Amino acid sequence: MLLTGKAQSSSGKVPPQWLAFAVWGVAAVFYLTGFYQRVSPAVMTSELMRSFGIGAKDLGNLSAFYFYAYVAMQIPTGVLVDSWGARKLLILGSILAAAGTILFGVTENYDLACVGRAIIGGSTAVGWVVLLKLATHWFPGRRFAMLAGLGLFFGNVGAVTAQVPLRLAIEHFGWRAVVLGSAIVILGVCVLAWALVKNDPSDSGFISYAHSSLQRRENPRILELLAGFKRIFAYRNTWLIFLAQGGVVGPILAFTGLWGAPFLKARFGLLPTKAAAVCSVMIVCWAVASPICGALSDKIGRRKPIYCLGCLISTAGWITMFYARGLSLSTFTLVAAVTSVASGAIVIGFAYGKESVPVQFLGTISGAVNIGNMIGPMLLQPAIGRVLDREWSGQLYNGLRVYNVDAFQVAFLLIVAWSALACLLMAMTRETYCKPSA
Repeated sequence: MLLTGKAQSSSGKVPPQWLAFAVWGVAAVFYLTGFYQRVSPAVMTSELMRSFGIGAKDLGNLSAFYFYAYVAMQIPTGVLVDSWGARKLLILGSILAAAGTILFGVTENYDLACVGRAIIGGSTAVGWVVLLKLATHWFPGRRFAMLAGLGLFFGNVGAVTAQVPLRLAIEHFGWRAVVLGSAIVILGVCVLAWALVKNDPSDSGFISYAHSSLQRRENPRILELLAGFKRIFAYRNTWLIFLAQGGVVGPILAFTGLWGAPFLKARFGLLPTKAAAVCSVMIVCWAVASPICGALSDKIGRRKPIYCLGCLISTAGWITMFYARGLSLSTFTLVAAVTSVASGAIVIGFAYGKESVPVQFLGTISGAVNIGNMIGPMLLQPAIGRVLDREWSGQLYNGLRVYNVDAFQVAFLLIVAWSALACLLMAMTRETYCKPSA
């Protein structure tokens, strides 16, 4: 193994598993809180519409401000994680996330609420890239896809927490008190990051697993890395994976993260808690499938087959969920579960992208793929809201707009179209066989 001078003066031992997982686990918990924040509006749609006096279009925008800032931060995050290091970004990100959460929880002004959501989105944007960066330094390369899947599992645990448990908490304490409570949890993550996280095992006297080129370039120039972001799109797989990720992540986050509960109420007459339970089933299936898909891809030594199959099944699932007539609630939930399992294949995109560009652009490609993920819900959530307002029949209940099933079916054509496009894009990618190909 090639070592830097810093690593050569260490104990010559690899980091113990418990320490590696402790360091990586802090980043995973922060990513969990970010995923929680991402989908939490889904179970408080009525409260938010009533508190801020808004309709579907503005609700979609309020939720999407998280994604606007999240996407905008991915380029600088990919750059900064390669220059500042994971520890500094994790600490700063958790402080800002707590501040944005407090602003969102206390304000009665819609514009300030959007600012709060934007701060949350921009600060939690560091979570996924930091998680992957720490995995690269603290674990063998052969475990990267599995850890990416496990990281997504942690994120989905946060999403599950933001369904039935969050709904029950809101009904008991009110949405503002619950939001402020989550800010305290995020500050706790900041304390853990300060106490435990190190950028590299060599900082604790152990051998690093990172490629020697990554260890030698601890302080790369910012402008050079920004140029690298442009360079990675010269590789065919980068832009194909970039666009395909949004077509898989966008539908499931647009549905479970905002529009699933009102759709289930319109179609099956479900109360918010029961609608949240259906979305929780979807998120759990997505969470469980992600590490399995990553590990299976590692085992067979190929990326493309599992990803393509996941795209095809998920597309068929969305079509069935939205347009098949006469589905019972139990059948709908079963189809939704299968769709979510298939969507777990997106975790392969991170390893696929990593293997498609030169190793020095690890942070940059991770940011690029994550932008692809978040562009999906960023565009779909407000776009669906606009279509719903356009298709609104004029019905009101307790002063809130009521959207019928027909309106949702028109709006959800956007989900189906992007999901189908993802199938075509993935079919055009070049297999890397789980090895660096650039």
